[in-house]
Amino acid sequence: MHLSQPAPASSLVDVVVHQDCFDAARHLPRSFVDLLVLDPPYNLSKDFNGHLFKAKEKQEYTKWFASLLAVLKPTLKPNATVYVCADWRTSSLITPVLEAHFCVRNRITWEREKGRGAKANWKNNTEDIWFCTVGEDFVFDVEAVKLKRKVIAPYRDAEGRPKDWDEGAEGNFRLTHPSNIWTDITIPFWSMPENTDHPTQKPEKLIAKLVLASSREGAFVFDPFLGSGTTAVVCKKLNRRYLGIEQNLEYCCWAQKRIERATTDPSIQGYADGVFWERNSLSDQKADIPPTRSSEPMLTLFHE
Repeated sequence: MHLSQPAPASSLVDVVVHQDCFDAARHLPRSFVDLLVLDPPYNLSKDFNGHLFKAKEKQEYTKWFASLLAVLKPTLKPNATVYVCADWRTSSLITPVLEAHFCVRNRITWEREKGRGAKANWKNNTEDIWFCTVGEDFVFDVEAVKLKRKVIAPYRDAEGRPKDWDEGAEGNFRLTHPSNIWTDITIPFWSMPENTDHPTQKPEKLIAKLVLASSREGAFVFDPFLGSGTTAVVCKKLNRRYLGIEQNLEYCCWAQKRIERATTDPSIQGYADGVFWERNSLSDQKADIPPTRSSEPMLTLFHE
């Protein structure tokens, strides 16, 4: 789809728009979005399949980001939530802009287990997600995003019963409230069905946490930099409506292919039985979880 005139929200349900987000945003309705997942290009030079984003001077990038929020903010409902992805350098540039437009509530820092080493610096293997809301009324369902961890020190009460943990045949586990430090995320790799050649693809598990925490079933989720389609795929699997905008046609094709797969395979790696699991815990999860289809090919630029 390509937008050339004002579009009602009803025509944008579960749609991938092939267009530059600044151009498309001019035709979007007002106040229809419950959750905005914003993963713009960081202030780095990066080639997105022929669409080159060049690193800018700090003030120039801040100005660019402010202009982006200016066209996206009118689409948000008064009780909407906004998540913005960034690296550590970009975070310092966008924070003042976010504070000028929204209520900034937290900064999530998540660990990537991948990353190149550095000889004269600390290895950079974290990214940020800024948690913002339009106002004081917003959705946050902490029960939907609890993390299931193995109990290292299984304390018991005076009567010998487990204290704040569950004892079972599969082992001893505790459901913990999520913090703003995420160490349970796995970057998609070659054997994972969700993996593509997109250079900055976010894991489905990461996006699922945002969607489950800050939207209800049937809510409208908007991703104006859809990339290879992760936000749309997660929304399909979790019964949310979605709108994605992506300027690269190849990426749009990958997204549509992944959305089609989601109709027959709604599993999200690292999320099972209504809870999130620690990294490398597949053997601890229930046997009735659909198996990962590692035999499916990765989506590449030459995939047919």
